[in-house]
Amino acid sequence: MLNPLQDKVPMQSEQSPYETVLQDCLRGELRLVNAGLPKSQKRLSDLLNEKYPHVVCNDGSTHCFKKSELEYLASMIDADEQQALPLPMLIERGGSQAEAAIICGAKVEEKVVSKALNMPVTSEEGRVRIYKPQLALLRRKLRTTTVYVFSPTVVA
Repeated sequence: MLNPLQDKVPMQSEQSPYETVLQDCLRGELRLVNAGLPKSQKRLSDLLNEKYPHVVCNDGSTHCFKKSELEYLASMIDADEQQALPLPMLIERGGSQAEAAIICGAKVEEKVVSKALNMPVTSEEGRVRIYKPQLALLRRKLRTTTVYVFSPTVVA
């Protein structure tokens, strides 16, 4: 007999109606938490040329970058990579407080994270997974050039 909340019998890989509703609620709540995220990212090369480097956030506020952080990043990579590096870099936090993931659209983010942490890192499915001690170190070095994105799922 079918559950009245279900349209069909769930298969092993499908979510139950409860899980679906819970995920939808979390997405709604997380939209509020993530309201302060930048509307868009800017390239490092462009930010280096701005008198007051910043991006505008979804809630209308301004996210400012420290020039010293931008110069630190520029010292790690060549001019072509500076044109390819979008800032702020996004750090995805999910259900696990022990780990996070840096969202990487290109190899340059992976290179920057590796150099900032002084350790090799690898990207899997567009994300570099780091753990709490590495996250603390990364945020200490790159406080204004990284931002948190909260996700309803556990970082995979």
